[in-house]
Amino acid sequence: METQYVLYGDQIIKRDQASIDMEDRGYNFGDGIYEVVYIYGGKPFSMEEHFKRFAESAAKLEMKLPYTLETIIDLTVKLIEANKIHNGIVYIQMTRGASPRNHLYERDSACLITGFARKMDPPVQAQENGVKTYLTEDMRWLRCDIKSLNLLGNTMAKRKAADHGCHEALQHREGTCTEGSSSNLFIVKNGTLYTHPATNLILNGITRQHILTIANEENFDVTEQAFTTDDLLEADEVFISSTTMEIAPVIAVTGDKKGTYPIGPITRLLQKKLKEKINQPTVLN
Repeated sequence: METQYVLYGDQIIKRDQASIDMEDRGYNFGDGIYEVVYIYGGKPFSMEEHFKRFAESAAKLEMKLPYTLETIIDLTVKLIEANKIHNGIVYIQMTRGASPRNHLYERDSACLITGFARKMDPPVQAQENGVKTYLTEDMRWLRCDIKSLNLLGNTMAKRKAADHGCHEALQHREGTCTEGSSSNLFIVKNGTLYTHPATNLILNGITRQHILTIANEENFDVTEQAFTTDDLLEADEVFISSTTMEIAPVIAVTGDKKGTYPIGPITRLLQKKLKEKINQPTVLN
């Protein structure tokens, strides 16, 4: 078995040498943030965008980065290289650190950054053949714009979807669609692309942002506007997006509503253009 290396603070160490304090606020309160970056051919995609959002999430939670973003990016690259990742992910997390358990946090806490890298091939079958989804009530907190460690609502929705033979849970708040449990949601109707606006109710996904840029470059009609579960059922095309999925067509929805969809031309074009963007030469700072 290959030796696994992890990031602990500003050091790359063997995984079995890492230890976390029992009173780390990440354990006690889910008091932290994270990012996942996909690695293609040894090169991370959109890393600067991911860590810009990392810093934004930290600021929203009044967490102070222990290092500059440039240093964090450099450490992330070293972590990828140490684990010899060709295709896969790198996960970077920051908690508010260890302190005696108390709901009241201190703004000057010494935050702790940790991370790991893992080999993972792109989900080609899901991208080509589409996925089934389960529509359910959005039970999460109201700051989904922060990429925080508070993911119980997401994981419970994902579990429910899997129990019904579905790849992803699509969520709605009293009939207004928000996003998937680990993805953003798009529909196409009469040639127009719709997705929920980047408010506190969704995470403004990096892949989501790339899709909107591509759609505008291709002169699609794009509307960042909340839509209903009825709109979802009446859509011509539906797809989800995320760092690990890229773009996956939705071929069926079950749960609170039921419907099926073809894999349409706009979804296929966006997939193609996103692949082209991913395959562009990457320059690491």
